[in-house]
Amino acid sequence: MDKVLVTGASGYIALHCISELLKKGYSVRGSLRNLDREEEVRSSIKKDVADDNLEFCKLNLLSDDGWQDAMHGCEYLLHMASPFITYEPKNEDDLIRPAKEGTLRALKFAKDAGIKKVVLTSSVAAIAYGHKKPICGPSDWSDINQNIGAYTKSKTIAERAAWDFINSQEQKNMTMTTIHPGLVFGPLLSNDIDGASADIMNKLITGQFPGNPNLNFTIVDVRDVALLHVKAISSDESNGKRCLTTSKDYLHMSKLSSILREGGYKKAPSKNIPNFIVKFLALFSSEMKGVARNLDRKYKVDISETISLFNWKPIEIKKTILDMAASVQNILENK
Repeated sequence: MDKVLVTGASGYIALHCISELLKKGYSVRGSLRNLDREEEVRSSIKKDVADDNLEFCKLNLLSDDGWQDAMHGCEYLLHMASPFITYEPKNEDDLIRPAKEGTLRALKFAKDAGIKKVVLTSSVAAIAYGHKKPICGPSDWSDINQNIGAYTKSKTIAERAAWDFINSQEQKNMTMTTIHPGLVFGPLLSNDIDGASADIMNKLITGQFPGNPNLNFTIVDVRDVALLHVKAISSDESNGKRCLTTSKDYLHMSKLSSILREGGYKKAPSKNIPNFIVKFLALFSSEMKGVARNLDRKYKVDISETISLFNWKPIEIKKTILDMAASVQNILENK
């Protein structure tokens, strides 16, 4: 039974990845910053699959402590731990430093331990921003010299550092695939609705958004993201590839709200917010700064290689949205 180390095991996507790994017969060691969360993670996983082959370790992206032991006995690494917030921090290094240093730390210890393959969770954030390409593909990179925001910058810098590490190996015996989700929706395994995706859905269905800003998203189902992470482990064809994992077309915020209203979530906003109002609010709100930066950004994504590599048939976006809404609603009702 091959063992996989999954960093950031309490995360929204990571929980689905762990579940998918266990279903496929892998043994999993999940890392947590605080081992007090072990029971919480176990109870989330047990909603979906037996947790007999799941164990935990304590790791921090900014410390070497525990990494050597964590890698011991593992054949593969899913490096998913990276800070993600929806607002602009006062200091961008609060995101960039742990993203980059944590990635390089994970890769160094993986290399030392003889890990065969790394699957790194990146993002379309590392591909589609700081330029105006209407169709983005695996060879594109976000331009960190533009005003793209701390999170987008952190994902781009961390991924570039990862590829530099992989490509600089004297002996190319550790391979890597990067997975690039768009906005990740879909059901939650945990009861945590404080994460970025769940927070957006919570605010939409409870009427906390006064209207729809002029934003466009590519969207992917969390179950698809987990599936492709796990498939990448055993896919030699994906070695050295950046796999775009999202819808090929963008969805305007108003369409997202419309799908929710049609699905019975009547508090989802029906009105649109003019750009000038968003830009004015951005003067006072760190959260609105990120929104204002991406107003009117429209791009499509070339996912043909991902579909070909993994024979991927994406879950329908409407199902993804409504399944997440139902999941968040259930959590709210049972609080």
